[in-house]
Amino acid sequence: MPFEFKIIEKEHINAVVPLVQKLNDFKVSEDVLKQRFSEMITQNYECAVIYDGDKLIGVCGLWYCTRHYSGKSVEPDHVIIDDVYRGLGLGKQFFEWIYAYVSEKEFEAMELNTYVSNYQSHKFYFNEGFKILGYHFLKKL
Repeated sequence: MPFEFKIIEKEHINAVVPLVQKLNDFKVSEDVLKQRFSEMITQNYECAVIYDGDKLIGVCGLWYCTRHYSGKSVEPDHVIIDDVYRGLGLGKQFFEWIYAYVSEKEFEAMELNTYVSNYQSHKFYFNEGFKILGYHFLKKL
């Protein structure tokens, strides 16, 4: 059976929480993640997913905006593929699907953040043609 790439329906957004928790360096609880996702889906946000049959195996949030320096831009966020499915080329296929999807919506740029210690993702994004333009800073209020 082929893998299915799609935008998850808003009413099913909580299905992504278990995978996103694997990226959760800030130790956010499941309840807080669910509450945040319920807010996120009301903003300029969609969530792309990969299914293997009925099993959710990949997640990539998509934030949309217009920026003065890049135009209509999409930011992939919390990208993860289940450990069992890594090394199969799914990341590349997923991003090809995402590029086509956001291009149809007439977005012209993609930019993202990745954890400093996530060297595997750095290699992936360099291979996808991304360039490092700066640093991402965070201050909790």
